[in-house]
Amino acid sequence: MATAATLPVVGAGARDLLRRTGTPAPVLAVVALLLVPGGGGAQGGTGGTGTVADAASGLLVLICLVRVVRGGARPLTRTAAVVLGLPVLGICLAAITSNDPASSLPGVARYVQVFVLVPAAVLLTVRDRRDFAVVAWALVGLALLQGAVGVAQYLTGTGASYQGEDIRAVGTFGATDVMGMATVVSYGLVVVTGIALGSGPGRARTAALVCAGLLFLPLVLSFSRGAWIATAVACALQLLLAGARRAVRVGLAAGALGVVLVGGLGIGSDLVEERVASITRVTAAPDQSVTDRYTMWAAAGEMWRAEPLTGVGLKGFPQHRDAHASVALSSGSDTAGAGAAFQRQPLLSPHNMYLLVLSEQGLVGLLALAGSWAALLVGALRRRGGFGPGSGAGADCALVATGLLVWQFTDFFYADIGGPSTVLMSVVLGLAAWWSLVGARRA
Repeated sequence: MATAATLPVVGAGARDLLRRTGTPAPVLAVVALLLVPGGGGAQGGTGGTGTVADAASGLLVLICLVRVVRGGARPLTRTAAVVLGLPVLGICLAAITSNDPASSLPGVARYVQVFVLVPAAVLLTVRDRRDFAVVAWALVGLALLQGAVGVAQYLTGTGASYQGEDIRAVGTFGATDVMGMATVVSYGLVVVTGIALGSGPGRARTAALVCAGLLFLPLVLSFSRGAWIATAVACALQLLLAGARRAVRVGLAAGALGVVLVGGLGIGSDLVEERVASITRVTAAPDQSVTDRYTMWAAAGEMWRAEPLTGVGLKGFPQHRDAHASVALSSGSDTAGAGAAFQRQPLLSPHNMYLLVLSEQGLVGLLALAGSWAALLVGALRRRGGFGPGSGAGADCALVATGLLVWQFTDFFYADIGGPSTVLMSVVLGLAAWWSLVGARRA
């Protein structure tokens, strides 16, 4: 069992502080409160939602801050502080150089919350591999509950509207955040894949395989192309890291499961087939959602060309969108179902995190944020002893952390921050940061 004394990234004077941090209960509270339905719509870009989970994340940060102040010790080494704090450089520079600094202030608070403060608080709260496992299984539990709600929505026709039918699985996130359940279920699926491929107890690996089978269906019924792609990439990398032979065996098993659930049982087979086919139709007869996305991507690129170093300012994309977007962009997307009336959801972000940061924070902001993420991924990949069977107890943590980071960074090509699930992304980044900056660097 790891102790605080074996964590070289933590300042020596903070070892006693870490021993007194108690259980990861504040982190678990943030995860659990994501079961509470949000009251507002998802806002793209730097928008917030003000959910109870967001409030719990603020309380988590406050608890860690009080402990650090009372302990009177530096909680992190200089390297860890630089990696976690690097995004602040681009965030503050973009706010200062914005044409409307006052309107950028909410964006500053949101970015610092989700990319700096909450991940740092999670890192400080997780003490060892046991805490890591507790939080990871909590993500799986949340995914199972949200997935169960989503499957029930599909079967009873009470989900979000999709092609004229209320069948899209969205869990408790509602029709205005159709990516919420897909994100949560994807996290859970990546976690259990890492556990199943790791070197943990046989019962844990068996339970993980069962959970993977249960989570596959709600992910399919989310009809989220971005989540499908990110999950496939992350799980494929986990399989390759665990060994080529195991990758082939598990890949064949997963393919057979997909054929049984979608093909053999006919669960959404026609709709899923059409949705999968639409992924490749980016130039030949794309649907309106694809057209809107590429139009907004082009608009983000134009904003960056106008302000290449510092961008147009935080929360500036909606203000500058119409001046840079072509006439192909629609006025918004239609949302309905899952207990909500029909409404037009405005397109306030490019649905690509990298282009959002590039347009609002410029090249400086993108390099700062992506540099922090790259450091976390490199730290997760550089675990001594490998990933496969017999590689040690840390293989589970390594595969889970690497998979979660790869999933998030892949999904950012198709999504950005916004909506109730954003705070869970912060928890995931903090969990992966613990392994990258602490757990993977033990003496």
